[in-house]
Amino acid sequence: MQMEFYCDLYVSECWQKKKARIIRKLRANRVQPQVYVVALSQGSQNQLEFFSGILLRQHVFAHADLFVVGIADGYDEALAMVRDITEEVYTVTGMTDLRKYILERQEQYVKAGQ
Repeated sequence: MQMEFYCDLYVSECWQKKKARIIRKLRANRVQPQVYVVALSQGSQNQLEFFSGILLRQHVFAHADLFVVGIADGYDEALAMVRDITEEVYTVTGMTDLRKYILERQEQYVKAGQ
């Protein structure tokens, strides 16, 4: 599985200090039952979706490309994170096109780094 991480990655407050370790384990496809990954949706109908760390180990994700927007501590935190992302995007843009906002910010970050 290929994972790209958002430049302004959302991370549950309790995991701020463990962020790098969690990312390393995600990239190595190690089991992290409490970790939920919030990612841009693979389909066009939805904007964000989230998966448990256990689900990501299934074979259907073996060749998936995920653009990870957030790392949450459990299901409830993942729901709250999606809500917080939506509120932030709406506050900044007046719209709820999460995908467009996130991808534009990522593109700006990449261009600034070059």
